Amino acid sequence: MPPPSQHLLLSPAELAYIHSSLSLSPPVRPDGRSPTQFRPLVAETDILPGANGSARICFADGTEAIVGAKAEVEKSVWRPGQHNVELADVDMADDAAADDGRGGMGENAWVEMSVEIPGYRDDDPLPIFLAAMLTEALLADGQLRDRLFINRRFHWKLYIDILLLSAPLSYPLPLLSLTTHLALLSTRLPRLKSERDEDPLFDDDWAASTPLYPRSGSAHAIPRPPVTLLVVAVGANVIFDPSKEELAVAEAVIALSVGESSPAIATTVAGKPAAPQPLRLLAIRTIDPPSRLTPPGVPNALNSATGGVAPTSSAEAIALREGLQAPGVWTPPRGGVKRGLVARVIKLATQEGGVAEEVLAALEAVEK
Repeated sequence: MPPPSQHLLLSPAELAYIHSSLSLSPPVRPDGRSPTQFRPLVAETDILPGANGSARICFADGTEAIVGAKAEVEKSVWRPGQHNVELADVDMADDAAADDGRGGMGENAWVEMSVEIPGYRDDDPLPIFLAAMLTEALLADGQLRDRLFINRRFHWKLYIDILLLSAPLSYPLPLLSLTTHLALLSTRLPRLKSERDEDPLFDDDWAASTPLYPRSGSAHAIPRPPVTLLVVAVGANVIFDPSKEELAVAEAVIALSVGESSPAIATTVAGKPAAPQPLRLLAIRTIDPPSRLTPPGVPNALNSATGGVAPTSSAEAIALREGLQAPGVWTPPRGGVKRGLVARVIKLATQEGGVAEEVLAALEAVEK
């Protein structure tokens, strides 16, 4: 599924120029950013008074998104053998999910996400794919769904509504992911006053409400929501947060979701436990680049206007273009993504001091 930038009208000469610039070492991006630098953005939280959590992010290119999170109490469907444990008093402000009996009791169906994009129907492939990618990352570690567990009879149903206010000038996945991250960080739930399997009774004082994701530094902090990054490969260069012009010449497009490691997750080295990795890969998808649909350039050897010999059929033209590979002439990329490239992208994103760590640190600085 190509990004919406497939409609960007660029001539083969313009595509060849952009591709050559991005293939340099270091690459020269159209907006002057470094390979790992994100576009400047404006972010704010708690903008919707009727929601449990909300956020807005606007990129420098004018794309803007709003995310609202709404939680409702629903009655759980009881199944034989499910939740067959003795529960302690459930209080979201007291213990972590693994300590109060809620660990592993959540269900994926308790989180529902919808994405609305101007000019697209709800059943179009783009909104469905974006919602699936974001939901997959949120539910990967099980922390979110376990936080929605109240008792064996009731649970929270979390609705995440994502609205892209502007036309999708470039692939909107990073914008929607960062906005969802901020909205979930600002989401708060009423404090539970009832005990065990009683009907839920909540504290009316909103100042006593508990955050869905306790902030780092809290005694009961849990891993923050994941972020999904968009990466393109041009030549030997790996470029994060591509613009619409860079997507138009990308040889490969990869979307990867990165989140913090749970304290219980640790690796072993030579039989000895090692410290858990601060970040880990939660999901990864390859996206069909729109550059495959761009028109190829015509080499001088095949252009009768420059003294060349024009091919007599389209099949002959394709065969000759594939064999010539003239430098400076745009040729749409073909083939898949190499494993070495995927491993390199994952390392750049998840390593200590990498791109994902910088993004999470910047979002943490946004005033709640």
